[in-house]
Amino acid sequence: MQASPIQEKERIVALDIIRGIAILGIFLVNMPSFFAPMLYVNIKTYWTDTRDILVMNGIDIIAQASFYTLFSFLFGYGFIIFTTRVAEKNLSVPKYFSRRLVVLLVIGIIHAFLIWHGDILITYALCGFLLLFMRKMSSKAMVWTGLLLIVIPTALLSLLMLVVTLTMGDTDLYSTFEANAAQSLQVYANGTFMEITKQRIADWSFVNIANFFFIVLSVLPMFLFGAAAAKSKWLENVEANLSWMKKLWIATFVMALVFKLLPYYTVQNYTTEYLQDMLGGPSSAVFYFLSIVFASRTVVGLKLLSPFQYVGKMSLSNYLFQSVVCSLIFYSYGLGLYGSFTPFYGLWLVLGIYIFQIIISRVLVANFYYGPMEWLWRAGTYGNKPKFKKM
Repeated sequence: MQASPIQEKERIVALDIIRGIAILGIFLVNMPSFFAPMLYVNIKTYWTDTRDILVMNGIDIIAQASFYTLFSFLFGYGFIIFTTRVAEKNLSVPKYFSRRLVVLLVIGIIHAFLIWHGDILITYALCGFLLLFMRKMSSKAMVWTGLLLIVIPTALLSLLMLVVTLTMGDTDLYSTFEANAAQSLQVYANGTFMEITKQRIADWSFVNIANFFFIVLSVLPMFLFGAAAAKSKWLENVEANLSWMKKLWIATFVMALVFKLLPYYTVQNYTTEYLQDMLGGPSSAVFYFLSIVFASRTVVGLKLLSPFQYVGKMSLSNYLFQSVVCSLIFYSYGLGLYGSFTPFYGLWLVLGIYIFQIIISRVLVANFYYGPMEWLWRAGTYGNKPKFKKM
């Protein structure tokens, strides 16, 4: 018996809606990095115009560390759906999911080194192998493991960072990266494709090699939370789980409020910003997930949110599309606008591109099961050519 992709009638609409919203949130966070050297500058001081400061603060509070963690949660949820389907057909879960991860890893490498350095797919693929080994854990064990992976390292590292902050005072570490920022501005705005490729590799390495442990600690727990939610059938049995889901919704809202705003009502330093991301990000991700689930249960909510499902059904294609379009707009081999854009105008560009993605995604899913990258991913996953045209 062969495995086959999930068909339209088997999809959970709420998951597609949440994926679509997560893609928008990720785009909001990514946009400044498409046109400015965000890795090497302090985003709190890089722009001075009031409009840009308001936009960056809004993104920081609403979206930063919230939507890639939300997408990680969705990855874990989808993992259980996928592995359950494969197991029901008496097929090898490690074989088929490993294929999926290898294809995702290849796509991520191409994306990171030939399109945009801020790729998350490589991390998802590598963490996915860890999730594969943990798949037989109970939902409760997954939740507790995820919590421990967040709480213990965050507590220890926060104390360490607090000591460093108290020792160094208000020293701006970004000042040591001024040469890196200047090089990024020069290469992306004026360099050849090969020079830009070298810069992409350097930028990806700067973030991922030294910080891989911390990145795993922000992704893997959300994989586990999502997998636990799927094992508990949150979306399949909303009514049965509604009471405690509402309690979790309130709890995560309070936690998100406390930690997301922490640098704004206390002192803004490396410790408070770290806590903002490591605790505020996951809390807000779960809060967003539950909020969308509750809203999609109402007629009005489902109608308002339904356009997002088209982007969500093609989430991989749309994620990569954003990178391709923005690299062509900002890099020298395109329009060469790198370094000349600001967050205020970047916000409008995000909205314009995303509206276009809703339109084109709706057209494609009306005629095909998948977007082009989803088709490629499934072809590699199942080892055969999945049905593409709707019958």
